[in-house]
Amino acid sequence: MTVTRLRDIPGIGVDAIGDAADAAGDPEFLRLENLDTDLRPPAVALAATHAAVDADPANSYLPFQGHRSLRAAATAHVGRISGRSYDPDTECVSVAGGLNGILNTLLATVEPGQEVVLCDPIYAGLVNRVRLAGGVPRFVPAEHTADGWTVDPERLAAAVGPGTAAVLMMGPAMPTGLVLDERHWSALADACERHDAWLIYDAAMERLRFDGRPPSHPAAHEALARRTITVGSASKELRLIGWRVGWVVGPAPIMADIRLVGLTNVVCQVGLAQQAVAAALDAPDAEADVAAATAEWQRRCETVLDQLAGYPAIRPHGGWSLLIDTRPLELTAADLSRRLFDRAKIAATPMDGWGPSGEHYLRMVFANEPVERLTALGDRFRLAL
Repeated sequence: MTVTRLRDIPGIGVDAIGDAADAAGDPEFLRLENLDTDLRPPAVALAATHAAVDADPANSYLPFQGHRSLRAAATAHVGRISGRSYDPDTECVSVAGGLNGILNTLLATVEPGQEVVLCDPIYAGLVNRVRLAGGVPRFVPAEHTADGWTVDPERLAAAVGPGTAAVLMMGPAMPTGLVLDERHWSALADACERHDAWLIYDAAMERLRFDGRPPSHPAAHEALARRTITVGSASKELRLIGWRVGWVVGPAPIMADIRLVGLTNVVCQVGLAQQAVAAALDAPDAEADVAAATAEWQRRCETVLDQLAGYPAIRPHGGWSLLIDTRPLELTAADLSRRLFDRAKIAATPMDGWGPSGEHYLRMVFANEPVERLTALGDRFRLAL
């Protein structure tokens, strides 16, 4: 690497598998490698996007922190879930997608050499942004049982120490589908207070739960409210992947710093997309829309689990993907990915670099293939193995 900041950033692997599947140009390939979905975005968002093409104010950098209608919709959305009230003028900025918001937040909260606590395994894009910001990832192992993934709250809290700048949590987490709850927030509240650490909450999939329960938001915990920075995105729950719009909501003093980082980094979010996202967040049927999409993704998830009943597939509690533990198969994740690609026309991503344990797991995304095509998964696995 030319510069040392890239030395420990290996990439995410998804691009390589996706490029290979695109190059194959074969419609028989099951595309289980990338977090795409074929479920259409909300109709109100599509209509607003079409209207924005002809609206001159949408073709602008301004306002740099995002249109006020979007910030108002985002703060109202976060407020409904967290039970808190946020000021759209001082406690919210819009960003060019959730991961842009994560990087901006890390750059505003983490000094070089400070630690950021994450669960393991976790999305490589989060790990890489911690490193890009000069932070040091500190991983807390999640464990899987027959019922899915768990992480011990006390072990999570014990990872927070004098060198911790922030705890970066996501629920349901990518790619495991791990869900956090009040036990985790309660344990982290004391630890973050003791060591003056931020809690950065990636809320991109928080409503995509398969247990029918509402999201568990850390800011709902009284002791965490002033330490929680929420980063949201339109890409997953609203299926507005190509719109590249997200938001960061948190206490006004740190939001001023995050706004400054944004002006110095990507500058602003997509002008043509902002009103569409605001309309989708504010729509009267917004909750029903997300619930309907979640029900379909859960149906696809159950199909994958049924098809792979004889294999070490781990049940997720939400989200768009699940993992296969390749150790019982006596294969590396990279080996299994190659076999599935070459012998069975399945594109799936090995998780090298997705936390210390990532090399043991293969990620399978169930959000982008209908049930009718997923019912061939078991036969294809048997062919590959």
